[in-house]
Amino acid sequence: MCNLTNPIEVEKTIYNLKVKNTTKNKFFDAYQRFCIANNIEYKKPKKLRVEEFVIHVPTETRINMIIACCGWVYSTVYHLSKYGLRPDEISKLTLRNIDLEHGKITVPTSKMGASRTLQLKPQVVDLLRGYVNRKRVSNIDTHLFGSTRKIKETWRKYRARAFAKFKDVELLKIRLYDLRHWFGTTTYVKTRDIFYVKYVLGHRRLESTMIYIHLAKGLTEYPEDYSCQTAKTVEEAAKLIEQGFEYACDVDAVKLFRKRK
Repeated sequence: MCNLTNPIEVEKTIYNLKVKNTTKNKFFDAYQRFCIANNIEYKKPKKLRVEEFVIHVPTETRINMIIACCGWVYSTVYHLSKYGLRPDEISKLTLRNIDLEHGKITVPTSKMGASRTLQLKPQVVDLLRGYVNRKRVSNIDTHLFGSTRKIKETWRKYRARAFAKFKDVELLKIRLYDLRHWFGTTTYVKTRDIFYVKYVLGHRRLESTMIYIHLAKGLTEYPEDYSCQTAKTVEEAAKLIEQGFEYACDVDAVKLFRKRK
């Protein structure tokens, strides 16, 4: 605790916090607004240098190794994380957000993001249906899962349990947020549609999504696997494009088209 009317004391407290510089800069911004609102003379310090953070994209196999160590509650939670949902988005979910009949989920916005509706795999729909039934959820506005903090803490617990079981040190490197990076990267690899990735991640700015193009280049879990077709006439080329093929190159006066399998 510190005296909020004493800028020197507040600055010292913020500098000594064991948090990232990004968070400290936000605290300085917030304190400056507080001072303006309360007519306190204060000059905010220069922004602290933000640490470079290397984004890690784990393999689905290792993600599933951790989830396999979870109970039925958090197995459901972390399967939703594999669809790019942030922990606080999961914590906000209610029955209003889930369409079990059609296997869809409407994600509440987070971090000033855009809402989106995602199609879930049948296995995940079954997990959600079983979860709702076992929890005997009857109020459509009741939050289905725990708090953001609980979701994060429990991930670390099951990650340690998976390491103890499988003796794979790479498991310890997987942060819960890396599941979102995995989803964004693999979705781009499969679709090559950066605007679609932007939508399913709930980004408002395309710049936030562009990182997944770079990450996809280093991903070896999903190799380039295409079906190929040839076209000698405009009609043949148009038909292939209608079928979802994209132009690749010309060889001996023949146009080659490809489509990801």
